[in-house]
Amino acid sequence: MARFASHIFVCCNVREPGHSRGCCDPDGSESLRNAFAAELKKHQLELPVRANRAGCLDQCEYGPAVVIYPQQIWYGRVTPADVPRIVVETVLNGRVIEELQIPDQCLNTKGKVPWPAP
Repeated sequence: MARFASHIFVCCNVREPGHSRGCCDPDGSESLRNAFAAELKKHQLELPVRANRAGCLDQCEYGPAVVIYPQQIWYGRVTPADVPRIVVETVLNGRVIEELQIPDQCLNTKGKVPWPAP
């Protein structure tokens, strides 16, 4: 069996409205994960790249959160409109999208380290 070149883990965690940490999938529709799956299919990348739903990635304050492995690229504040660019720039061309990348100093801080507004 061929190995995947990348796994895109999309937080699909749902919390009650108004939760202090936020929620990556507020309506529970998995629209972001579905957008990745559709974009990968459009580029015929379903075999070498997989978009998986994930539970809480614990980057809630910077969400919606996405992590791409094995590259270990963490993206935050991702919207479905960002998906085509992520697939082309990052998955196909190996470039990190700086304005979407969660800064290393913010990872795993539960929002205690502010991420500057875009």
